[in-house]
Amino acid sequence: MHLRRLRIENLRVIEQLEVELAPGWNLFTGDNGAGKTSMVEAAFLLSHGRSFRTGIREALVRVGCNGYSIFGELVKAGGETRRVGIARSSGRIEAKLDGQGVTAAELMHHAAVLCFEPGSHDLISGPADERRRFLDWGVFHVEHGYLTYWRRYHRALKQRNAALRNGGGDSELDVWDRELACAAEVLTAMRQRYVDALRPVLSDVLVGLLGELGQPEFAFLPGYDSSQSLDAVLLSRRDRDRLRGHTGSGPHRADWGLSFEGAPRREHLSRGQEKLCAFACVLAQATLFFRTAGEWPVICVDDLASEVDRGHQTRLLALLAQTNAQILVTGTEAPAALAETAGAVAMFHVEQGRVSALL
Repeated sequence: MHLRRLRIENLRVIEQLEVELAPGWNLFTGDNGAGKTSMVEAAFLLSHGRSFRTGIREALVRVGCNGYSIFGELVKAGGETRRVGIARSSGRIEAKLDGQGVTAAELMHHAAVLCFEPGSHDLISGPADERRRFLDWGVFHVEHGYLTYWRRYHRALKQRNAALRNGGGDSELDVWDRELACAAEVLTAMRQRYVDALRPVLSDVLVGLLGELGQPEFAFLPGYDSSQSLDAVLLSRRDRDRLRGHTGSGPHRADWGLSFEGAPRREHLSRGQEKLCAFACVLAQATLFFRTAGEWPVICVDDLASEVDRGHQTRLLALLAQTNAQILVTGTEAPAALAETAGAVAMFHVEQGRVSALL
């Protein structure tokens, strides 16, 4: 799939712009603060409903405005065109597909965008929340019942936590423990299947990028001792959960991690190596999406030169060139390695929230 057209209104520094994109490589250059990152952020929002940048949601809205809107013309692998849009106004999110209001989840089934950006090292060394979001996005696109069970689990989790805080008795907690366990079994199985499918793809990319570290290992932690049912685990930890006022075990605490023969702990990795690992995760997820869905997601690369040396830039871009994905790249200038790896590149200059195509 690729975005043929992207229209943005009142997103960060961008007041209003519309740009036609090439199905292959697209390069956006400009000074810091010009709005380059907001271009790829807009595409990412269509697929995730949130930004990859940290901060409160209101920060997305241009100063002095009530909300933002993003619309894209998305061309699928078979040539079908879908019009996708997401807008935020007065704190509410509205999603549209071909002009009709839909849920954000339905929109995200159609728009698939992945991003590698300067903060991507948090995927490796940051809190587990980011790794769960990465995992859940992938599972969501291959397990069509996943969202139903995810919502069921989190509704029960909310009720159990309320019961813990409000002094609920054992009989009440037994009900929520059973409900959590039922949903958790399905969620964990879906996540495990996805991890098993992603592992060999990720391993191949990591060996190509960080072969000097030895064989990689991709470990999935379900968030509880899966040799037991979750309701048994919750019962054994009930007194502790009561003291803390929240549920300490379950899929909401799931995590995953990377290690290597030459770097058995993530603390052994440099910041640059963490970023290469994060890139490998993004590319592996994009590759698995292609093998499952029959089309590549849009891949965004924001500020590639940030803490990635010239040699690894060349290797990263060469790997991207082997895909048939639409790629959006940003930087203060064109990466020197781009001319060595990419074919035709559509070039744009971004200045003060405005974009112009370069010949």
